[in-house]
Amino acid sequence: MTVKVRFAPSPTGRLHVGNVRTALMNVLFARAQGGKVLLRIDDTDLERSTAEYEQGIKDDLTWLGLHWDETFNQSHHFDQYEAAKARLVEAGYLYPCYETEDELERKRKIQRAQGKPPVYDRAALSLTEADRAKLEAEGRTPHWRFKLSGGRIEWTDLVRGPSHIETSSVSDPILIRADGSYLYTLPSVVDDLDAAITHIIRGEDHVTNSAAQIEIFEALGGKGAAPQMGHHPLLVGKDGEKLSKRLGSLSVQGLREEEGIEPLAVLSLLAKLGTSDPVEPRGSFEALAADFDLAKLSRTPARFDPAELERLNAKLVHDLNYLDVKDKLAAINADGGEAFWNAVRANLTRVRDAAEWRQLVDGPVTPVIEDAEFCAAAAGLLPEGTLDGDSWGAWTGAVKAATGRKGKDLFMPLRLALTGQPRGPEMAVLLPLIGADKARARLSGKTV
Repeated sequence: MTVKVRFAPSPTGRLHVGNVRTALMNVLFARAQGGKVLLRIDDTDLERSTAEYEQGIKDDLTWLGLHWDETFNQSHHFDQYEAAKARLVEAGYLYPCYETEDELERKRKIQRAQGKPPVYDRAALSLTEADRAKLEAEGRTPHWRFKLSGGRIEWTDLVRGPSHIETSSVSDPILIRADGSYLYTLPSVVDDLDAAITHIIRGEDHVTNSAAQIEIFEALGGKGAAPQMGHHPLLVGKDGEKLSKRLGSLSVQGLREEEGIEPLAVLSLLAKLGTSDPVEPRGSFEALAADFDLAKLSRTPARFDPAELERLNAKLVHDLNYLDVKDKLAAINADGGEAFWNAVRANLTRVRDAAEWRQLVDGPVTPVIEDAEFCAAAAGLLPEGTLDGDSWGAWTGAVKAATGRKGKDLFMPLRLALTGQPRGPEMAVLLPLIGADKARARLSGKTV
């Protein structure tokens, strides 16, 4: 059996880190076993779905390196859904119901008051053909429910282990609204069968839907037609609240365009949150896939902390080679060559931060002069000609011998004069980039 998974976002908003975690688990699971990934665009909600959001989802996944092997839109499959509806109606699984939402809510209130679970009473099954004709003559149109078996549905969950739901304890699910539009369940099952999906990996908020979906799979595809299922704990915010599409700061677009986060930092964090593995950056997607195992997942929600993402991002940036970032640096006018990158990368949280240090080299920089006489003496001792990696040590040694200063009293005034900053990259690598002429000018107090 070739493993095949699917990630099925709705193009009604941008992806956030909660969505991405599900997508990542599916892709990691498939790649670790040589399987395939289907990107299914769940756009049956024609009013809210947009081409812009669909393209945004694809752009976000591509940026993250979460590639798919196949893709299609559910809006192209309405004929298949209609055919499945007809089959279920003919087989007696799908039946029309005419209650309004207000009527259903009144029934639920009565059941609760009687200490009963608010489960649909299947009153619609007692309607005669004449009853249905009368209701439709009054202007009512039916919604359609799937008739559950009322039995115990069991499956071995890839994350939660042995699981079961008594379908007698849940209402027959509505698959088609009164306006003829489909809810998620039926199109999803039809497409999973048609695409030969072998594993469904999704959030644990879908656990309660699993029994109904397994019965629909079997009604349309036969016994054992349902894919294996795995329900992972949800990702929550630092405060424990559920993440939302509207939480723009944690959207993939926001992390990329506004926060300047590296894709591997996002993947490294999301792959390891809530697992028994340490949360550390991984250098490649292949490294993440190599040690991915659903069995490592905890059963408790994983908390997403933006500060932890920043920590991982900084570690990744520190290890990036010049060729990895050359184009990014050029795009922000911060490409000072390989020597410059090697000098500043250990001080960066994001690649874009290099622009600040590039200006420190190129200027203008307003020097901080704490002792003009000392700086003037140091300027006179600066080596002539081109400076190199040994120049800082030779120069500070000469200044120490001439002035008697040492330690912080020696190095800090020079750093402040040359960079205007009390901390930053090592001066031994920074001084040759600044150059002798600019260094003398700054030591004299000039803004250059």
